[in-house]
Amino acid sequence: MSFSSISQMLSESDKNQLPLWKTILQDNLAEQGGTEENFFTRMQLMWTAMQESSKNYKAEDRSNSGLTGGDGAKVFYASQKGLLFGDSFLNEIITEALKVSECNACMKRIVATPTAGSCGVLPAILLPLKHRDLFPDDSFVKALFVAAGFGQVIAQRASIAGAYGGCQAEIGTASAMGAVALVSLKGGTNEMCANACAVALSNLMGLVCDPVAGLVEVPCVNRNVIGAMNALSCANLALSNIQSRIPPDEVIDAMNEVGEEMNPDLKETGKGGLAGTPTGCRIAQKLFEEKDYS
Repeated sequence: MSFSSISQMLSESDKNQLPLWKTILQDNLAEQGGTEENFFTRMQLMWTAMQESSKNYKAEDRSNSGLTGGDGAKVFYASQKGLLFGDSFLNEIITEALKVSECNACMKRIVATPTAGSCGVLPAILLPLKHRDLFPDDSFVKALFVAAGFGQVIAQRASIAGAYGGCQAEIGTASAMGAVALVSLKGGTNEMCANACAVALSNLMGLVCDPVAGLVEVPCVNRNVIGAMNALSCANLALSNIQSRIPPDEVIDAMNEVGEEMNPDLKETGKGGLAGTPTGCRIAQKLFEEKDYS
């Protein structure tokens, strides 16, 4: 991607009087070659794969470790029985985040957005809208281009890897991508997209990556729920014309600095945070004794 900043990407869109999704698509075309139709078709395939990852969920599936599985179904049935706070839309977001993340832990096909560990965020906020037929299918694809553009800038200016920047780099980036996708779907302005991105990243800044036993399961699956709900909240803030006091590029740079200063034990090593608790260590020891995860 030729854009090194959010401000540059938005300026290009404004200068050429093109929608943001097309600006991002054309930038990728210039870099990789091909046709607009081919690029659009590729993104449509990604969107289809997201939908299929949810459809392939089975409540009885469990990960090899036994730590993950069935929680998406629990939320679904609890919602159906009226046991939960919030309306069906909010609880479906939670359900979808868990379902897709659990599919990843169970070695099923998912779309890394931007990573496998954060794969549940974007489907969680988009699929409930799809199920309600609130937008035409092409609109979801265009929103994914916008999400991808913001994700690419974050990857260039900072990182999307938990091993480098902590979970803020994975769930944080996924949440920012989800927020801008929602703003784009709702017809928000470029500036609103930028504000949604900035606030979403700000809210999750400093989040550590502390997978128990080094597996992308605990607490990773549940953090996809937080990423999705944060995305929805930040999209609504931006659509209400609430602005981030810190520009998105500066937020990204700050996130990068926080990641660089973060203790290595809190960056996907399975040593610090929840992974380093007595229970976390016992789980890891038990798994390593029972199965070869080394």
